[in-house]
Amino acid sequence: MVNSRVETPTVAVMGGGGGAPGRSCAGCGGRIADRFLLFSMERYWHTRCLKCSCCHAQLGEYSSTCYSKGGMILCKNDYIRLFGHSGACSACGQSIPASEMVMRAQGNVYHLKCFTCATCRNRLVPGDRFHYINGTIFCEHDRPGAGLLSGHPASLQTSSMMSDQKVC
Repeated sequence: MVNSRVETPTVAVMGGGGGAPGRSCAGCGGRIADRFLLFSMERYWHTRCLKCSCCHAQLGEYSSTCYSKGGMILCKNDYIRLFGHSGACSACGQSIPASEMVMRAQGNVYHLKCFTCATCRNRLVPGDRFHYINGTIFCEHDRPGAGLLSGHPASLQTSSMMSDQKVC
């Protein structure tokens, strides 16, 4: 499911681009004289120029759908990787605007203000270490069980149940 605020244009392959006046490529700016051209996001593209901003897959060959958010043109896989399945924050459930930066953990996407420790409610920022335990985020100081080793911090464990991560 795609957030309704996100454009989900279909990539239309059109024939007869050869020499049509006034058609320039939105990707490279060059005149489109190819036999086929693409029409997506209300603009014309060479088939080689409509590419995913992340993986650079040629979207006319890869799929009949592309996504646009935050000034990027994305294939479905990269849209989901960057913005989640719904385009909504995993903490508050609210929509994430296209221009807003996000935080990600274990496939979930968060508003910056919602990426907080479940215990102390402090916001985590890039560079902070955190723990993601059973779907809950903890700062390094509030990790459950961290003080069990007689004053020494617990060694970091990584598994599907508990993982130590660094905000990128």
